[in-house]
Amino acid sequence: MKTIGLIGGMSWESTAAYYQLINEEVKHRLGGLHSAKCLLYSVDFAEIERYQAEERWDQAGMYLGDVAHSLEKAGADFIVICTNTMHKVIACMEERINIPILHIADATATQIQKTSIRTVGLLGTRYTMEQDFYKSRLVSNGLTVLVPDQSEREMVHKVIFEELCAGSIQPSSRDFYKQVIQNLVDHGAEGIILGCTEIGLLIKQEDSDVPLFDTTVIHAMESVNQAFE
Repeated sequence: MKTIGLIGGMSWESTAAYYQLINEEVKHRLGGLHSAKCLLYSVDFAEIERYQAEERWDQAGMYLGDVAHSLEKAGADFIVICTNTMHKVIACMEERINIPILHIADATATQIQKTSIRTVGLLGTRYTMEQDFYKSRLVSNGLTVLVPDQSEREMVHKVIFEELCAGSIQPSSRDFYKQVIQNLVDHGAEGIILGCTEIGLLIKQEDSDVPLFDTTVIHAMESVNQAFE
């Protein structure tokens, strides 16, 4: 079994879900007392969020590149960034290491390709919904990507940072997200990507009439697949 290098803390709530999902899957596959071989470097999210807000992506990339380098030196065989948004700086990170990074958008696209769905709605931070670093990976895998309108994007983003990253689950926010999902379906979405690792804490499959693709679950399961290759 390979050693997984997890970069977490963005936020720690979703990172805890990664750790649980990965270990549960390893136990499911191997049984007994088996658990995952992994290293976790949990960053201070306040620092990362400041880089995001100030558009200091190069510094964020160098910071996370140093983290990835530390995990490589500690024995990680590959890197898993436990967040969607910070895949924006993956190229900068890759310059600092000699081991691969498992891209969350590629893992998600591969999962969607197992279905007949080709048009998807994307929910996430405003960086993920509005910029090309994430959507382009989906499009290159043959998917058409829809995002909410501007006012909805702003509110989706606000709920993530002001509620979900703080561990607050509000029924009113769930209702709002459900309406956003329905609006995307009305515009042609056949499935919805929960493209922020915290959204799965709020929205479950029973909240949607179309398939949901929870990137936290998909990424965690693919990391186990990679660990067993």
